[in-house]
Amino acid sequence: MPATAAGRESRIELRATREEKRLLAAAAAHERLDLTGFIMRNVLPAAREVTDRAERIVLSERDTARVLELLENPPEPTPALLAAARRRAART
Repeated sequence: MPATAAGRESRIELRATREEKRLLAAAAAHERLDLTGFIMRNVLPAAREVTDRAERIVLSERDTARVLELLENPPEPTPALLAAARRRAART
């Protein structure tokens, strides 16, 4: 559910040239929005897309099959992994 202007409590400072501010204000007026609403409506989808791209791992079909195979049939732990597990257990 999008936040309304009344529900927004955090502030963001934005520096812009006079021309940039004039252009943003004009665009907001054409859309019958205030400046905050116009900026948020246009910037939030881009922010979601960037975050989604950065946080999601997309595997090829081959890599997906390999991950599933390893989950179903995990390899035996290596000596280094066993040693690391022992060190960790000793710390807790």
